[in-house]
Amino acid sequence: MIIKVHKTQEGRVVLSICDKEILGKKFEEGNLQLDLSSSFYAGEESGENKIRLELRDANIVNIVGEKSVNFCVKLGIVDVKTVGKIKGIPHVQVVLN
Repeated sequence: MIIKVHKTQEGRVVLSICDKEILGKKFEEGNLQLDLSSSFYAGEESGENKIRLELRDANIVNIVGEKSVNFCVKLGIVDVKTVGKIKGIPHVQVVLN
């Protein structure tokens, strides 16, 4: 999985988590678009332990891809009922604190 940490001017932490296989791609369905080609998702490849650590400080998490979403569901931070799909690609945004 690829993660990138963003910090807002207010000091909040936004974490993006994306499956490596779909990074750099764009998916469109009707008027919906999932653009993974921007620098927002272009981070570093990380294992589950590193992601768990980063999630501790995150206020908002954007999660895209089957592996990434399933991992966050197993951690209990994502309710499967809130997961959307664009062109079959699962994605969800979670506000943690």
